[in-house]
Amino acid sequence: MKKLLAILLAATMCVTLLAACGGQSNDTADTSGDTTATDTNDTKTDANADMIYAVETGSAGEAAAKEKGWEINSVAAQADALMEVEAGTSDAAIVDLLMATAMTGEGTSYPDLTYDAEQKLTTEEYGIGCRKGSDLAAFINNVLAETYADGSMKKVADTYKLADAMVEQAAPDASYTVPTDGDVAYIQSKGKLVVGITEFEPMDYQDADGNWIGFDADMAKLVAEKLGVDIEFTVINWDNKIMELDSKAIDVVWNGMTLTDEVKNSMECTNPYFNNAQVVVTKAAE
Repeated sequence: MKKLLAILLAATMCVTLLAACGGQSNDTADTSGDTTATDTNDTKTDANADMIYAVETGSAGEAAAKEKGWEINSVAAQADALMEVEAGTSDAAIVDLLMATAMTGEGTSYPDLTYDAEQKLTTEEYGIGCRKGSDLAAFINNVLAETYADGSMKKVADTYKLADAMVEQAAPDASYTVPTDGDVAYIQSKGKLVVGITEFEPMDYQDADGNWIGFDADMAKLVAEKLGVDIEFTVINWDNKIMELDSKAIDVVWNGMTLTDEVKNSMECTNPYFNNAQVVVTKAAE
């Protein structure tokens, strides 16, 4: 009888221990699941901090990324920033809205890239930059006013699907006269307007024959025609644009240039002619 009682007591203790172990195993699994969920949420919250953004050196996009404290990969041109995302060497690019519209999505150079037009990092305006104190800015302003009034600016904008970005220009100044000295006279005397640009569709880019086209390129050709001179497009390092102007390596910066305080303080700028914004471009979800 004593042996039987001992056996029954031992069996009862084993069942109790097994039940306790099973309960502890389930509790551990539940806790692990909660921890994983918390980590995922934290990752989503800090997603921007973990991404690398390709930006053009000296651009408004670079300034926007630095202001937010994002990690950047600086490249020579905005077109290069899109190439970085396509190649997978950067997670995203910050570029001008007008470039993103022209170069990403179905039927463009980068059909696998996308952006959210409603998520703008900045709102800004384009202008044209001349040497500080140059009378060329006033000359260009008058051409912008005339071409806006007669519809030829809109015709050029329509060619590149940019009419919605146009900024209304003041009426042409009937009293304006072409200066007989200064930058305008200097350009006319040498017989050539040198325009500093980067590869920037839809503003300045090359067609299949290597000719420079785009809204800015076409408008610059109109200005050269009114000056009575030839035109030369020179690709510049965007970060050195002010130095290029001051050294007279170029006569004007005409390349979808955002009118930042730095630009306006360092150059003689024209009136704004286009509205723009900075947007984030990424690979489209598969």
